[in-house]
Amino acid sequence: MPDIKMPEISINTDLAKAAKDIAAVAKDATYVVIGAGVLGYQHAQVQRQELIKFLAEPRADLEDRVAAVRTDLGGALRNVDSTVVSLVERFEEIIERLETAVAPLEDRLPPQARDLAKQAHVQAKDARTQLRSRIPTVAA
Repeated sequence: MPDIKMPEISINTDLAKAAKDIAAVAKDATYVVIGAGVLGYQHAQVQRQELIKFLAEPRADLEDRVAAVRTDLGGALRNVDSTVVSLVERFEEIIERLETAVAPLEDRLPPQARDLAKQAHVQAKDARTQLRSRIPTVAA
């Protein structure tokens, strides 16, 4: 049989090399785990930002709609206010015309009836003043 020689293996050299290889693999694995964690964190941040944007869009749309409704409502209130003011002015004109037309007739009344008519005019004027003060206006 041929003579086979076994190579000499240095245990110290192989163990040191194996330890270095294991340390390098462990180091690489640590970097991979840390990198995966960073990527996962960044992905979560992107999803959070997208969710915030998604939730903010309906709110902004709703705020725009509310602002439009407020504007429309404000315009309608101003229109109602001007209409009420116009009607009050017309009623005042009609009342003044009636008082002007009735004034000559009151002068022909007996003194007691004339005094009662004047009191009625004063009370009617006070009632109109109170009514005007109770009509709400947009400017108030």
